[in-house]
Parts: sequence; C-alpha cells; structure tokens
Amino acid sequence: MASNNDRETDLDADGGQHGGVQSVDRALAVLEILARDGHAGVSDIADEMGIHKSTVSRLLGSLVSREMVHQNSERGKYQLGFGILRLASSIPGRLSLVREARPVLESLAEEFKETVNLAVMRSNFAVNVDQAMGPSTLATYDWVGSLTPLHATSSGKVLLAALPADERKRVLRETGLPSRTPRTVTSMKELETQLIGVARDGYGVVREELEIGLTAVAVPVYNHVGAVIGAVSISGPAFRFDPEQVPGLLETLKQAGLQISARMGYTGR
Repeated sequence: MASNNDRETDLDADGGQHGGVQSVDRALAVLEILARDGHAGVSDIADEMGIHKSTVSRLLGSLVSREMVHQNSERGKYQLGFGILRLASSIPGRLSLVREARPVLESLAEEFKETVNLAVMRSNFAVNVDQAMGPSTLATYDWVGSLTPLHATSSGKVLLAALPADERKRVLRETGLPSRTPRTVTSMKELETQLIGVARDGYGVVREELEIGLTAVAVPVYNHVGAVIGAVSISGPAFRFDPEQVPGLLETLKQAGLQISARMGYTGR
C-alpha cells in the first residue's frame, strides 16, 4: 500500500492528471534501466531514480502484472518480461523501410549533390526500392525497380558481405560473376577478399564495375535484431566522384545507415 508521501508525489491540484503522467514516465524509466543493465533490484532502481523504494515496488508490481517485467525467484532481482517481446514483435511488420529511409536519402542527396539509392536483396539481385537525386546531379537514370548484380554494385557487395558463407556461396554459384565492364570483379577469390574488407570497414565501393564512368559507395541498414536488411548508396560520375576522398562523406553515410537502422528498431547491439 502506498504511503501518504507517495500519494502526495503522484497527485496535484488538477486531480491527479500530472501524477498519472509522472507514473508513466517513471515506469518507462524502470524499463530503460532493466533494458540497459539486464536486471536490477528495488534498491538499485530507487537509488538511480532518486525515489522511494515503496514507489519503485509499486511500479514494478504494475509492470509484473502486465508481464512487462519478471522477478527472478532465485535472486529477487527484476528483468524485462515476455510482454515486452509481444509488443516489440508487432513493430517490424508495421515499419516500411522506404518510408523510414526517405528523409535520410533526401538529406544525403542534398548534402552531397549526388544520386542516393536504397536497395534490398531479392531473388539473388540488389533491387533499388527508392532514390533521391541531388540538386545538381548529372545523372537522370531512374534506378528504382532495377535489378542489379550483387557482385558489381556497392549495395550488392554490402548485402553479400552480410550473408552467411554458405548462403553467399549458393547465391554466387547460381548467379555467377558475369562481367559488366572491364573493371567488374569476376574472380571469386578476389571478390571474397573485397567482402572481408566490406565487413571490416562497414562500407563497400565500386569503381566502374557496373557501368563505365559510374562510381558508388554503400553502407548497410540493420533491422531490430541486427540483421542487414538493405543498403544505402551514393553514386556519381567517376571523373568527379571519389567517395573515399570527399571530406566527411563516409562517416556521414555510415551515420545515415545507422539512422535508418534506428528507425527500423536497431539498437546497436
């Protein structure tokens, strides 16, 4: 039962409306602490939040009743419950990668004045599902809907690098490594070496491998469980666009990929 002091902190002259909001805010803070630390006791939570232990116990009781929080019977500490998973599982299907990525693509195109594409992997190809054009972009080709070879595109290499080795071998065995230009990588050994670099560096670059005169760089996009679900690329004419030489481009592109990932539920873990 809550003490008078606890009741007073949860009520105000408006008949308790502020107290209700405060309780919600505190309950969310409890969930954030448990998500961060894995588990915590009443005293630990009370000390961090600066509130009385009886208030924390009351909050935890409500969360336990909703299965948002579970108490470990052996140690008496609390951790997140299965109710959280039920809520979280309903999110990914409702999120649209294209919708969540769109403002980020437009921002990149505006900043770097080049073509920005969002691609996903479908049927052994990299499929461009959205595109943003920079204000001074020379290219006019609409890549949306285009099926592009994984081994010859920056997005494709990012998607390939994220696949398990067996799956990657299967895909490349089915598609082969056809030459699109004299610069296309057609050696499996060389491609594997490149993909190791993509995984290590967090980005992939192609220089005139898909088309002569076209250079591109891509970074991964992750979903709520940390799986790569897409790639964001910036491409431009090879005569003026060298992504590894443009100040700040790689870091900005990586941050853009993480920003879209966060919109898709990725926490960085």
